[in-house]
Amino acid sequence: MDAAQQEATARARDLQRSWYGEPLGALFRRLIDDLGLNQARLAASLGLSAPMLSQLMSGQRAKIGNPAVVQRVQALQELAGQVADGSVSAGEATARMEEIKKSQGGSVLSGTGQTTTSGGAPTVRRVVREIQSLLRSVSAAGDIIDAADSLAPTHPELAEFLRVYGAGRTAEAVAHYESHQN
Repeated sequence: MDAAQQEATARARDLQRSWYGEPLGALFRRLIDDLGLNQARLAASLGLSAPMLSQLMSGQRAKIGNPAVVQRVQALQELAGQVADGSVSAGEATARMEEIKKSQGGSVLSGTGQTTTSGGAPTVRRVVREIQSLLRSVSAAGDIIDAADSLAPTHPELAEFLRVYGAGRTAEAVAHYESHQN
């Protein structure tokens, strides 16, 4: 790999970190390990081709273009956490992966799709990730920061919202979300 390719890969991984909280290679490897999958099965569960998954993992591609795939990634992350904490068995996980594979996505904010905890409420992280995804789908982080800077003198709360959700880390956005709940 030449220097230009290395720079492009590093830039893609930085973008992935800002959009998804970490590089997709690390995220997908963890899902593979936690759910006992191989790359082909993970790609099938997400609704991606194996080459596309490989390009995302290696940093040859930065962004998952299909919002339904992003939501399937989030659903698999939630499932992997449930398997890890013992609240879902391996057999149940297999059945849930089939459901996730068939899902068309859906919005936490509109109340559709598979976006809830076992108790029926959307998880804070899922809501936050959807807000981040929506903002980041309409503008790059730098442009969001510029807009926030423009709004700051007259609308500081809105500027903070744009900075935190549009360009901040997921953990910061979760803390912001939780601090603004009743």
